[in-house]
Amino acid sequence: MFDVAADHLFTYGWLGFLLAIWTALSIGSFLNVVIYRLPAMMNRQWDNEARAFLEQPPNPESSEPFNLMVPRSHCPGCRKMIRAWQNIPLFSWLGLRGRCANCNTPISIRYPFIELFTCLATLLIIGLFGFTGLGLAAATFTWVLIALTFIDYDTQLLPDQLTLPLLWLGLLINYAGGFVDLGSAVIGAIAGYGFLWLTYWGFKLVTGKEGMGYGDFKLFGAIGAWLGWQILPSAILIASLVGLLYALITMLAGKRSSAQPIAFGPFLAVAGWVSMLGRDTVIALFTL
Repeated sequence: MFDVAADHLFTYGWLGFLLAIWTALSIGSFLNVVIYRLPAMMNRQWDNEARAFLEQPPNPESSEPFNLMVPRSHCPGCRKMIRAWQNIPLFSWLGLRGRCANCNTPISIRYPFIELFTCLATLLIIGLFGFTGLGLAAATFTWVLIALTFIDYDTQLLPDQLTLPLLWLGLLINYAGGFVDLGSAVIGAIAGYGFLWLTYWGFKLVTGKEGMGYGDFKLFGAIGAWLGWQILPSAILIASLVGLLYALITMLAGKRSSAQPIAFGPFLAVAGWVSMLGRDTVIALFTL
């Protein structure tokens, strides 16, 4: 197994391996931008729509250009633009010792963590699938799941801008003979969405409360679209067990109360990624 992974990683020699590392770190850096800016973009859009509906003047701040490219990255403390050499994935944070070069404001360790995690996850995918079209698809699945995990953790939102393209891309990948046959993918998308939709309404009818959001339905549907309906029972069990373990640990540590809601998206993402890495093994283990 390790020999096969090494062969895949070094298909193009050391140069290809180092280029893969650099590319993965750069993608991790971009994911940091998506994680921070996409929810802010959504809030600005909602604010503008609400003001237009109420016939109120637009918020000057919401009318300024703000997207994944504009404005350029800057320090939240001194507002100074970050230079190119200060924006090298992982290495700039290490070189600056986690602080702004201008005002010495601390830079969150989460930025290099996401870059490094993205790099390691991508290398694992390449080791498993190689530098192939299926490997690129699996890496894309991984990157979107990373972005969704941290966005949901921060905001309890799973943006349609990510979940819906992920679902359609899964169907397209499997139409081209990807991870499962197209029939399994289509049924997986329907069953994944439908199962959590029914769970949501059943819980709401019994308790009068909302147990999860519609983004969870779409994400689980996307997992079904990528990996087929056969993986769904195992995936929901993994997500539930990991979520329960997280809830117990955080409650025992005094970091949250039992009444405080937990974003379920990160646990679905973990289940989906683990299931992709070892689909047959996961199905076998949870169907004994």
